[in-house]
Amino acid sequence: MDLIQAEEEVARVVGAASRVDPTGGGTHREVGGLPPEEATVVRAPVGVVTYDAADLTVAVGAGTTVAELTEVLATAGQECALDPRDPTATVGGTIASGLSGPRRPRVGPLRDQVLEVRFATADGRLVRGGGPTVKNVTGYDIPRLLVGSLGTIGVLTRLILRCRPVPAFVWWGVSDDAPDAVRARFLRPATVAWDGAVTRVRLEGHPADVETEAAGAGLEAAEPFTWPVGEHRGRASVAPGRVVELARALEATNGVRWVAEIGVGTVHVATDSEAAFGAARADAQRCGGWLLREAGAPGLDGFGIDLPNAALLARVKGAFDPTGKLAPGRLPIPESPSQVRGEVRPS
Repeated sequence: MDLIQAEEEVARVVGAASRVDPTGGGTHREVGGLPPEEATVVRAPVGVVTYDAADLTVAVGAGTTVAELTEVLATAGQECALDPRDPTATVGGTIASGLSGPRRPRVGPLRDQVLEVRFATADGRLVRGGGPTVKNVTGYDIPRLLVGSLGTIGVLTRLILRCRPVPAFVWWGVSDDAPDAVRARFLRPATVAWDGAVTRVRLEGHPADVETEAAGAGLEAAEPFTWPVGEHRGRASVAPGRVVELARALEATNGVRWVAEIGVGTVHVATDSEAAFGAARADAQRCGGWLLREAGAPGLDGFGIDLPNAALLARVKGAFDPTGKLAPGRLPIPESPSQVRGEVRPS
Protein backbone atom coordinates (compact mmCIF):
# COMPACT_ATOMS: atom_id res chain seq x y z
CA MET A 1 0.00 0.00 0.00
CA ASP A 2 1.50 3.38 -1.01
CA LEU A 3 1.28 6.49 1.16
CA ILE A 4 -1.73 7.97 -0.62
CA GLN A 5 -3.67 4.74 -0.21
CA ALA A 6 -2.58 4.57 3.44
CA GLU A 7 -3.85 8.11 4.01
CA GLU A 8 -7.17 7.26 2.39
CA GLU A 9 -7.47 4.21 4.65
CA VAL A 10 -6.82 6.38 7.73
CA ALA A 11 -9.57 8.75 6.62
CA ARG A 12 -11.96 5.85 6.02
CA VAL A 13 -11.32 4.38 9.48
CA VAL A 14 -11.69 7.77 11.18
CA GLY A 15 -14.93 8.49 9.36
CA ALA A 16 -16.44 5.14 10.34
CA ALA A 17 -15.37 5.17 14.02
CA SER A 18 -17.47 6.50 16.88
CA ARG A 19 -14.45 7.44 19.01
CA VAL A 20 -10.91 7.88 17.71
CA ASP A 21 -7.57 7.58 19.50
CA PRO A 22 -4.77 8.92 17.23
CA THR A 23 -1.63 7.08 18.28
CA GLY A 24 2.03 7.49 17.36
CA GLY A 25 5.06 6.19 19.23
CA GLY A 26 3.41 6.58 22.64
CA THR A 27 6.08 8.96 23.94
CA HIS A 28 3.57 11.83 24.34
CA ARG A 29 0.62 9.66 25.32
CA GLU A 30 0.36 11.05 28.87
CA VAL A 31 0.73 14.71 27.90
CA GLY A 32 -2.29 16.69 29.06
CA GLY A 33 -5.51 14.69 29.29
CA LEU A 34 -5.40 10.91 29.13
CA PRO A 35 -6.24 9.07 25.87
CA PRO A 36 -9.88 8.06 25.40
CA GLU A 37 -11.00 4.62 26.52
CA GLU A 38 -12.70 2.11 24.19
CA ALA A 39 -11.73 4.09 21.10
CA THR A 40 -10.49 3.03 17.68
CA VAL A 41 -6.70 3.36 17.58
CA VAL A 42 -5.55 5.06 14.38
CA ARG A 43 -1.91 5.16 13.26
CA ALA A 44 -0.57 7.44 10.55
CA PRO A 45 1.38 6.33 7.45
CA VAL A 46 5.15 5.93 7.67
CA GLY A 47 7.91 7.05 5.33
CA VAL A 48 9.65 10.01 3.72
CA VAL A 49 7.66 10.99 0.63
CA THR A 50 9.91 13.60 -0.95
CA TYR A 51 13.02 15.39 0.24
CA ASP A 52 14.27 18.50 -1.55
CA ALA A 53 17.56 19.40 0.10
CA ALA A 54 18.04 22.42 -2.16
CA ASP A 55 14.63 23.79 -1.17
CA LEU A 56 15.10 22.88 2.51
CA THR A 57 11.81 20.98 2.69
CA VAL A 58 10.79 17.39 3.38
CA ALA A 59 7.40 15.66 3.05
CA VAL A 60 6.97 12.82 5.52
CA GLY A 61 4.28 10.45 6.77
CA ALA A 62 3.11 11.50 10.22
CA GLY A 63 3.80 8.02 11.62
CA THR A 64 7.52 8.23 10.81
CA THR A 65 9.78 8.43 13.86
CA VAL A 66 11.89 11.51 14.36
CA ALA A 67 14.96 9.24 14.49
CA GLU A 68 14.16 7.88 11.01
CA LEU A 69 13.62 11.36 9.61
CA THR A 70 16.86 12.59 11.20
CA GLU A 71 18.78 9.77 9.54
CA VAL A 72 17.42 10.65 6.09
CA LEU A 73 18.13 14.37 6.43
CA ALA A 74 21.65 13.72 7.71
CA THR A 75 22.61 12.34 4.31
CA ALA A 76 22.53 15.93 3.02
CA GLY A 77 23.88 17.52 6.20
CA GLN A 78 20.46 18.82 7.24
CA GLU A 79 18.00 18.46 10.11
CA CYS A 80 14.46 19.34 11.11
CA ALA A 81 14.42 21.01 14.51
CA LEU A 82 11.66 18.97 16.16
CA ASP A 83 13.91 17.95 19.09
CA PRO A 84 11.54 15.69 21.06
CA ARG A 85 12.76 14.35 24.37
CA ASP A 86 12.64 10.82 22.94
CA PRO A 87 13.75 10.34 19.28
CA THR A 88 11.40 7.34 18.95
CA ALA A 89 8.53 9.84 18.98
CA THR A 90 6.70 10.08 15.68
CA VAL A 91 6.71 13.26 13.64
CA GLY A 92 2.92 13.56 13.89
CA GLY A 93 2.90 12.89 17.63
CA THR A 94 5.56 15.50 18.24
CA ILE A 95 3.68 18.12 16.25
CA ALA A 96 0.33 17.21 17.84
CA SER A 97 1.81 17.56 21.32
CA GLY A 98 3.07 21.07 20.60
CA LEU A 99 6.04 20.74 22.96
CA SER A 100 8.97 22.76 21.61
CA GLY A 101 12.49 21.45 22.21
CA PRO A 102 15.26 23.05 24.29
CA ARG A 103 16.84 24.73 21.22
CA ARG A 104 13.85 27.04 20.80
CA PRO A 105 15.82 30.30 21.40
CA ARG A 106 17.82 29.63 18.22
CA VAL A 107 15.59 27.54 15.92
CA GLY A 108 12.20 28.90 16.97
CA PRO A 109 9.14 27.14 18.39
CA LEU A 110 7.82 23.85 17.05
CA ARG A 111 5.08 25.53 15.03
CA ASP A 112 7.69 27.33 12.91
CA GLN A 113 8.95 24.00 11.56
CA VAL A 114 5.64 23.09 9.88
CA LEU A 115 4.84 24.31 6.35
CA GLU A 116 1.95 22.06 5.33
CA VAL A 117 -0.28 19.44 6.93
CA ARG A 118 -2.58 16.74 5.56
CA PHE A 119 -5.05 15.29 8.01
CA ALA A 120 -8.18 13.16 8.22
CA THR A 121 -11.26 14.99 9.45
CA ALA A 122 -13.88 13.51 11.74
CA ASP A 123 -16.21 12.85 8.81
CA GLY A 124 -13.54 10.91 6.91
CA ARG A 125 -12.17 13.51 4.49
CA LEU A 126 -8.53 14.25 3.72
CA VAL A 127 -7.77 17.95 4.06
CA ARG A 128 -4.62 19.90 3.23
CA GLY A 129 -3.57 23.14 4.94
CA GLY A 130 -0.56 25.37 4.35
CA GLY A 131 1.82 25.11 1.41
CA PRO A 132 5.07 23.41 0.41
CA THR A 133 7.13 26.60 0.27
CA VAL A 134 9.04 28.35 3.04
CA LYS A 135 7.58 31.78 2.15
CA ASN A 136 3.94 30.77 1.92
CA VAL A 137 1.65 33.43 3.45
CA THR A 138 -1.69 32.74 1.76
CA GLY A 139 -4.89 31.37 3.29
CA TYR A 140 -5.71 30.32 6.85
CA ASP A 141 -2.82 29.04 8.95
CA ILE A 142 -4.24 25.55 9.42
CA PRO A 143 -0.81 23.98 10.20
CA ARG A 144 -0.40 26.05 13.36
CA LEU A 145 -3.92 25.11 14.42
CA LEU A 146 -2.91 21.43 14.38
CA VAL A 147 0.26 22.04 16.45
CA GLY A 148 -0.61 21.19 20.06
CA SER A 149 -4.11 19.96 19.19
CA LEU A 150 -3.39 16.44 20.55
CA GLY A 151 -5.47 14.89 17.78
CA THR A 152 -8.68 16.67 18.76
CA ILE A 153 -9.12 18.51 15.44
CA GLY A 154 -7.92 15.94 12.93
CA VAL A 155 -5.61 12.94 12.55
CA LEU A 156 -2.34 14.02 10.93
CA THR A 157 -1.32 11.83 8.00
CA ARG A 158 1.43 13.77 6.22
CA LEU A 159 3.48 16.90 6.83
CA ILE A 160 5.86 19.12 4.91
CA LEU A 161 8.52 20.40 7.27
CA ARG A 162 11.19 23.06 7.14
CA CYS A 163 14.79 21.79 7.09
CA ARG A 164 18.01 23.55 8.04
CA PRO A 165 21.72 22.77 7.86
CA VAL A 166 23.09 20.73 10.75
CA PRO A 167 25.19 23.09 12.91
CA ALA A 168 28.82 23.10 11.83
CA PHE A 169 29.88 23.04 15.48
CA VAL A 170 28.12 22.49 18.81
CA TRP A 171 29.68 23.42 22.14
CA TRP A 172 28.43 23.39 25.73
CA GLY A 173 29.72 25.77 28.37
CA VAL A 174 28.98 26.44 32.03
CA SER A 175 28.98 29.45 34.34
CA ASP A 176 28.37 30.01 38.06
CA ASP A 177 26.90 33.46 37.40
CA ALA A 178 23.21 34.31 37.68
CA PRO A 179 21.23 32.78 34.81
CA ASP A 180 19.75 36.01 33.48
CA ALA A 181 23.19 37.61 33.45
CA VAL A 182 24.59 34.67 31.49
CA ARG A 183 21.69 34.80 28.99
CA ALA A 184 22.29 38.53 28.38
CA ARG A 185 25.81 37.84 27.06
CA PHE A 186 24.56 36.06 23.94
CA LEU A 187 22.60 37.03 20.86
CA ARG A 188 21.02 33.70 19.89
CA PRO A 189 22.20 30.84 22.09
CA ALA A 190 20.60 27.49 21.32
CA THR A 191 19.90 26.67 24.97
CA VAL A 192 20.38 28.33 28.35
CA ALA A 193 19.54 25.83 31.11
CA TRP A 194 19.79 26.52 34.85
CA ASP A 195 19.49 23.95 37.64
CA GLY A 196 19.89 26.29 40.60
CA ALA A 197 23.62 25.68 40.90
CA VAL A 198 25.08 26.41 37.45
CA THR A 199 23.95 27.71 34.08
CA ARG A 200 24.74 25.61 31.00
CA VAL A 201 24.76 27.14 27.53
CA ARG A 202 24.63 25.41 24.15
CA LEU A 203 26.26 27.37 21.32
CA GLU A 204 25.99 26.46 17.64
CA GLY A 205 27.69 27.83 14.55
CA HIS A 206 31.10 28.20 12.95
CA PRO A 207 33.84 26.92 15.30
CA ALA A 208 35.74 30.22 15.36
CA ASP A 209 32.57 32.20 16.09
CA VAL A 210 31.53 29.84 18.88
CA GLU A 211 35.01 29.96 20.43
CA THR A 212 35.03 33.78 20.39
CA GLU A 213 31.52 33.99 21.86
CA ALA A 214 32.30 31.49 24.61
CA ALA A 215 35.54 33.22 25.57
CA GLY A 216 33.86 36.63 25.68
CA ALA A 217 31.17 35.27 27.99
CA GLY A 218 33.69 33.62 30.32
CA LEU A 219 32.31 30.11 29.92
CA GLU A 220 34.15 26.91 30.68
CA ALA A 221 33.60 23.74 28.63
CA ALA A 222 31.01 21.41 30.16
CA GLU A 223 28.71 18.46 29.57
CA PRO A 224 25.15 19.13 28.30
CA PHE A 225 22.36 19.61 30.80
CA THR A 226 20.31 16.55 31.76
CA TRP A 227 16.54 16.36 32.10
CA PRO A 228 15.11 15.97 35.60
CA VAL A 229 14.05 12.35 36.08
CA GLY A 230 11.05 11.02 38.01
CA GLU A 231 7.87 8.98 37.73
CA HIS A 232 5.81 12.18 37.52
CA ARG A 233 6.98 14.80 35.02
CA GLY A 234 5.75 18.04 33.54
CA ARG A 235 6.71 21.45 32.27
CA ALA A 236 5.73 24.67 33.99
CA SER A 237 5.11 27.79 31.94
CA VAL A 238 5.49 31.27 33.42
CA ALA A 239 6.50 34.68 32.15
CA PRO A 240 10.24 34.56 31.34
CA GLY A 241 10.89 37.22 33.98
CA ARG A 242 9.43 34.98 36.71
CA VAL A 243 11.40 31.80 35.95
CA VAL A 244 13.93 32.44 38.73
CA GLU A 245 11.09 33.15 41.19
CA LEU A 246 9.40 29.85 40.30
CA ALA A 247 12.68 27.94 40.42
CA ARG A 248 13.38 29.20 43.93
CA ALA A 249 9.90 28.14 45.03
CA LEU A 250 10.42 24.68 43.56
CA GLU A 251 13.80 24.47 45.27
CA ALA A 252 12.06 24.91 48.61
CA THR A 253 9.44 22.23 47.84
CA ASN A 254 10.42 18.76 49.05
CA GLY A 255 10.81 16.05 46.43
CA VAL A 256 10.91 18.32 43.36
CA ARG A 257 13.73 18.29 40.80
CA TRP A 258 13.81 20.89 38.06
CA VAL A 259 15.72 22.49 35.19
CA ALA A 260 14.74 25.92 33.87
CA GLU A 261 15.04 27.21 30.31
CA ILE A 262 16.17 30.82 30.70
CA GLY A 263 14.68 33.30 28.24
CA VAL A 264 11.77 31.01 27.37
CA GLY A 265 9.65 30.75 30.52
CA THR A 266 9.71 26.94 30.78
CA VAL A 267 10.72 24.95 33.85
CA HIS A 268 10.94 21.15 33.54
CA VAL A 269 9.80 19.37 36.71
CA ALA A 270 10.11 15.77 37.93
CA THR A 271 9.02 14.16 41.20
CA ASP A 272 8.77 10.70 42.74
CA SER A 273 5.33 11.29 44.24
CA GLU A 274 2.08 12.67 42.93
CA ALA A 275 1.79 14.88 46.02
CA ALA A 276 5.09 16.56 45.23
CA PHE A 277 3.96 17.08 41.64
CA GLY A 278 0.79 18.72 42.93
CA ALA A 279 2.87 20.98 45.18
CA ALA A 280 5.01 21.98 42.18
CA ARG A 281 1.83 22.82 40.26
CA ALA A 282 0.72 25.06 43.12
CA ASP A 283 4.10 26.81 43.02
CA ALA A 284 3.65 27.48 39.29
CA GLN A 285 0.18 28.90 39.80
CA ARG A 286 1.39 31.21 42.59
CA CYS A 287 3.94 32.55 40.09
CA GLY A 288 1.22 33.33 37.57
CA GLY A 289 1.76 30.21 35.45
CA TRP A 290 0.65 26.59 35.17
CA LEU A 291 2.11 23.09 35.02
CA LEU A 292 1.33 20.68 32.20
CA ARG A 293 1.53 16.96 32.97
CA GLU A 294 3.85 15.08 30.62
CA ALA A 295 3.94 11.72 32.43
CA GLY A 296 2.59 10.15 35.60
CA ALA A 297 0.34 11.92 38.13
CA PRO A 298 -2.77 9.96 37.05
CA GLY A 299 -4.81 11.38 39.91
CA LEU A 300 -4.30 14.97 38.79
CA ASP A 301 -5.81 16.87 35.89
CA GLY A 302 -3.47 17.08 32.91
CA PHE A 303 -3.48 20.88 32.77
CA GLY A 304 -4.41 22.01 36.26
CA ILE A 305 -6.18 25.16 35.04
CA ASP A 306 -9.15 26.20 32.97
CA LEU A 307 -7.59 27.25 29.69
CA PRO A 308 -8.21 30.96 29.04
CA ASN A 309 -9.16 30.22 25.42
CA ALA A 310 -11.55 27.36 26.27
CA ALA A 311 -14.52 29.05 24.59
CA LEU A 312 -12.54 29.52 21.38
CA LEU A 313 -11.29 25.92 21.58
CA ALA A 314 -14.88 24.72 21.86
CA ARG A 315 -15.90 26.69 18.78
CA VAL A 316 -12.96 25.35 16.75
CA LYS A 317 -13.67 21.83 17.98
CA GLY A 318 -17.31 22.21 16.99
CA ALA A 319 -16.35 23.29 13.48
CA PHE A 320 -13.93 20.42 12.85
CA ASP A 321 -15.45 17.67 15.01
CA PRO A 322 -19.10 18.42 15.84
CA THR A 323 -19.74 15.02 17.45
CA GLY A 324 -16.63 15.16 19.67
CA LYS A 325 -15.25 11.81 18.45
CA LEU A 326 -11.60 12.79 17.98
CA ALA A 327 -9.37 12.17 21.03
CA PRO A 328 -12.01 13.12 23.62
CA GLY A 329 -10.53 14.17 26.95
CA ARG A 330 -7.07 15.07 25.64
CA LEU A 331 -7.75 18.83 25.88
CA PRO A 332 -9.82 20.47 28.66
CA ILE A 333 -12.70 21.53 26.46
CA PRO A 334 -16.33 20.44 26.82
CA GLU A 335 -17.12 16.92 25.65
CA SER A 336 -19.95 18.52 23.66
CA PRO A 337 -18.43 21.28 21.51
CA SER A 338 -21.69 23.27 21.76
CA GLN A 339 -21.07 23.61 25.49
CA VAL A 340 -19.45 27.05 25.75
CA ARG A 341 -18.73 29.06 28.92
CA GLY A 342 -20.49 26.42 31.02
CA GLU A 343 -23.77 26.67 29.09
CA VAL A 344 -25.22 23.99 26.82
CA ARG A 345 -26.80 25.35 23.67
CA PRO A 346 -29.89 23.53 22.39
CA SER A 347 -29.22 21.19 19.48
